[in-house]
Amino acid sequence: MIVRFAPSPTGYLHIGNARTALLNALLARRAGGRFILRLDDTDLERSRAEYAAAIREDLAWLGLTPDDEFRQSDRMAVYEAAAQRLRDAGRLYACYETADELDRRRKRQLARGLPPVYDRAALKLSEAEKADLEAQGRRPHWRFLLEPGVVTWTDLVRGDSRVESGSLSDPVLIREDGSFLYTLPSVVDDVDMGITHVVRGEDHVTNTAAQIQIFEALGAAPPLFGHHNLLTTASGEGLSKRLGHLSLRGLRDSGLEPMAVASLAVLVGTAEAVRPIAGLDALAALVDLSGISRAPAKFDESELANLNARLLHDMAWIDAAPRLAALGLAATEPLWLAVRGNISRLAETADWIRIIASGPEQASDAGMTDGFRAAALAALPAEPWSTETWKQWTSAIRDQTGARGKALFMPLRLALTGREHGPELAALLPLIGRPETLRRLGGA
Repeated sequence: MIVRFAPSPTGYLHIGNARTALLNALLARRAGGRFILRLDDTDLERSRAEYAAAIREDLAWLGLTPDDEFRQSDRMAVYEAAAQRLRDAGRLYACYETADELDRRRKRQLARGLPPVYDRAALKLSEAEKADLEAQGRRPHWRFLLEPGVVTWTDLVRGDSRVESGSLSDPVLIREDGSFLYTLPSVVDDVDMGITHVVRGEDHVTNTAAQIQIFEALGAAPPLFGHHNLLTTASGEGLSKRLGHLSLRGLRDSGLEPMAVASLAVLVGTAEAVRPIAGLDALAALVDLSGISRAPAKFDESELANLNARLLHDMAWIDAAPRLAALGLAATEPLWLAVRGNISRLAETADWIRIIASGPEQASDAGMTDGFRAAALAALPAEPWSTETWKQWTSAIRDQTGARGKALFMPLRLALTGREHGPELAALLPLIGRPETLRRLGGA
């Protein structure tokens, strides 16, 4: 299996782009195949080196390492040669209509109840007429001549698919300025790179029939195609690189875990229940293209936040340690195990490191009467402390004061952490230590 992810470096990747990249990379990972990154940068005016670098960074953040990388801007001569082959075969022809002329023609067709399909008027031009148009300063764009009939393929997601060629306009492959649109370079690259499976968004379904004919016109067998459903925002709005919707860079900067993002991007809108998956191998085992829904899937950021928290709550110390070190946080395994159940972002560990080391920013004496304080200080066990110390201490305070439940535990929690909620104090108390506990209770 050889698959590719082919983004245009014209903006930052969003979560919908990540869905395509992940599906391809995970399929190749599971099959022991190859995953190729191909930068579709034929739009030289909008493509930017910084966007290409950001694409690499985003893929690396998700844990995806391409086996190879290509840039279409390096392969222009290859596309020119393919275009000439199509011209020689009579499948690529010159057209001279302006955008305004084509728009007026489409409107007339619609007004007459006809499909707005290009009428191939350019095929009727004589060489003299073409020369006259070029003398007027017009430069041709080039269309691929579709053969009549029905194009069929078995879609890996949508099943048996068919498109009547007569319902399509002959696609433009080359613009007036000589630059290539997406269609021809994509086919040529897929042939040269031996792509076996093309997995992409369903917005490309209409391209598939034309591309299959181009593969055949170039004497190549088409790959297998699979068109997955698209992701939308929670409100149902389509995602856009230009508008920055749910960009991977933004999700990363907000402190989200890459596997939380990957889990939701891959599983939402499929037959699998959305849940946090700890690693890419486990996620790859769940990919089933035939189980992807035909309806658009909503990417809900609140659901993502929930997944992120659940992932952290179960994260082992061996996985958390390098991540915490990268954030400059000097955590230990006991500290991590104590606090992980009470954070929703990894960086929040810093708050509990500070509280454990130096106490709350603003101590609270709520519920801490002089009698309760004296009993707590008198009952404080000698060190060494363990996770059993909290139970021993609070049992002794209860016996002396009669306080139970919230009246017993809340004054201690507020004095020690300054917060009404947080990690179990049985785990925190040994980390705080006896001298610091005495200080926070106002003892000597």
